[in-house]
Amino acid sequence: MRKHLLLFFIFPYIFSCVSVKNSIYLQGDSLQKKEIKRINNIPYKLQVNDELFIGITSNDESLVQIFSSQTSKDSYFSNYPIDDLGLIRIPNLGPINVLGYTTREVRKIIENELEKFIKKSSDIFVSVKLSGIKYTIIGEISKPGVQVVSQNKLSIIDAIAISGDITKDGNLKQVEVIRKSISGTEKFFIDLTTMNAFNSEVFYIRHNDIINITPSKKNSLNTWTDSLLPISTIITLITSVLLIVNNT
Repeated sequence: MRKHLLLFFIFPYIFSCVSVKNSIYLQGDSLQKKEIKRINNIPYKLQVNDELFIGITSNDESLVQIFSSQTSKDSYFSNYPIDDLGLIRIPNLGPINVLGYTTREVRKIIENELEKFIKKSSDIFVSVKLSGIKYTIIGEISKPGVQVVSQNKLSIIDAIAISGDITKDGNLKQVEVIRKSISGTEKFFIDLTTMNAFNSEVFYIRHNDIINITPSKKNSLNTWTDSLLPISTIITLITSVLLIVNNT
């Protein structure tokens, strides 16, 4: 009888431990370099509505001033949105198709176009990058909404931290990422409770990703044990005292 009584009081604590384990990020041993996959190094391919930050720099100001309306000493930088046709429009270079290209490929395209106007291509330096990473985060998160981060690489952990962390009702084991690409829209899942999350192709988010923090699947038994924990603590103490009294 006493064994059954003991199991009755231990039972809620078992579920409590499981619940805590499911709310801890990146559990497990360190990953060796050879264990980390290279899937996150695949370059991002530009899409409609992306915005590019393009810089054209030269020691000779006269060489580049015709390509931008913005001036800052010897460099010219502008943001160029990609329109519905996949084009950007740079002054005096005209429309340039960038849809489906990487930023490195776009840089080479612009350099080739510049050579039509400027023979001394070595005098000009071109840089191309995304103006920032925009993502939408919804569900069980402290600050849902749209965020724009001024950097070219952002992990899902960083994105969640920026948005105030996952709430106690969120499911870290199955975070949903919806990603649009040239070929369509894909849905991925990532388990943030394990170090293997680093090997997920969505560990580093991409521009326009949607992160959905789904709720944990709490059944009636978990709810019952959560409410029982404070009471069971008190009853356990009383029972222990009674057992000591009875055995003396």
